[in-house]
Amino acid sequence: MEINIDQTRWWQRIYAAFIFFTRLPLWRLYEPPKECYRSVVEHWPLTGWLTGGVMALVLYFGNMLFPWAVTVLLAILARVLLTGALHEDGLADFCDGFGGGGNNRERILSIMKDSHIGTYGVIGLIIYFSMLYLCLSQLSPLMAALVVFAGDAYSKLLAGQIIMFLPYARTEADSKAHNIYRKLSVKAGISLFLQGILPLCMFLYLTHQEAHLRWDLLIFIPCIVMYFLYYMMHRKIHGYTGDCCGALALLIELSFYLTIITMF
Repeated sequence: MEINIDQTRWWQRIYAAFIFFTRLPLWRLYEPPKECYRSVVEHWPLTGWLTGGVMALVLYFGNMLFPWAVTVLLAILARVLLTGALHEDGLADFCDGFGGGGNNRERILSIMKDSHIGTYGVIGLIIYFSMLYLCLSQLSPLMAALVVFAGDAYSKLLAGQIIMFLPYARTEADSKAHNIYRKLSVKAGISLFLQGILPLCMFLYLTHQEAHLRWDLLIFIPCIVMYFLYYMMHRKIHGYTGDCCGALALLIELSFYLTIITMF
């Protein structure tokens, strides 16, 4: 019997989000109803509490055992292993599709669906990981830990808005995950906002004595990046895909880190 998503429990939908966005074998303990996966974006920033938290712990405590350069690499590796490089795979496909597909919508979508990585994808990942490493390595262990925890959740808050601005660019049968996210209700939107903004508020509170930190820039520059990427997707493919969501999260997060280091 088919279950309506509103008939599922809130904890089942959160559980589904952690299964979907991480590689933790939670499905071995419990498999939530399939309908729960349509709402995973609503709890995306909450999974960022886990992935950003793991990175933050590695950055802060890892430096007690390893040189700072090695610690930053280990923190990045920890998140890649935790997520199974889910968003990085999306970024590579995004770069391949939008880099090699020109203005042909069908060609862009076809390239993005191809499991093979192309030149644009390789270059995109090299540039992304290089900039991520350089940004974090410029910060102290404590500041890097606070920045990562805030930036991970906040970027997923902004990236999650794409499902409200654009339709899904493929059919459910053609999607990689065979899953189309549902639009946010008012209640889900408030929940998403709180999940993404609370770590940022904590970061701003703990660093309020740092006079050189501009909270307005930290909030609005990632929003500008979000709008630019939204406009690109709207113009070229008239919608979004799962790969677009992953690319959005990583690029918005990177813009948050780039904004931070310009203030030091």
